[in-house]
Amino acid sequence: MKIHELKSPSGANKRKKRVGRGPSSGHGKTSTRGHNGQNSRSGGGVRPGFEGGQMPLIRRIPKRGFTNKFRKEYDIVNVGDLNRFDDGTEVTIDLLKQSGLVKSVKNGVKILGDGELEKKLTIKVNKISKQAEEKILAKGGKVEVI
Repeated sequence: MKIHELKSPSGANKRKKRVGRGPSSGHGKTSTRGHNGQNSRSGGGVRPGFEGGQMPLIRRIPKRGFTNKFRKEYDIVNVGDLNRFDDGTEVTIDLLKQSGLVKSVKNGVKILGDGELEKKLTIKVNKISKQAEEKILAKGGKVEVI
């Protein structure tokens, strides 16, 4: 099969219903809205979530938890991922961005202790775990929390 031989299955593309185009169209006069009532009128209808006076689903189901709006979310980099840098490199947030280890820095970068470090590096980040700090210092590197 070639790309120019591809076709949509029958019934996949449905025509748009064109209403209010005269009596012969079958959708003239009331334009499929019926005769009277709330939904037949312009601007008629009910707000999203309204269930005709019945207690709406969003109010029936139990609410759980809490969202802390002051929460800080850090981009995470493991110690093992830092082996891609050369010996003696000063690893900053900009360098981590350029190398693709972090995508978008929300509230900063945190280094975690997963993996092994084989290089002597100077790390300048917002947060660092104790285990990661120990591994960096054990290799003769430096840690600076900015």
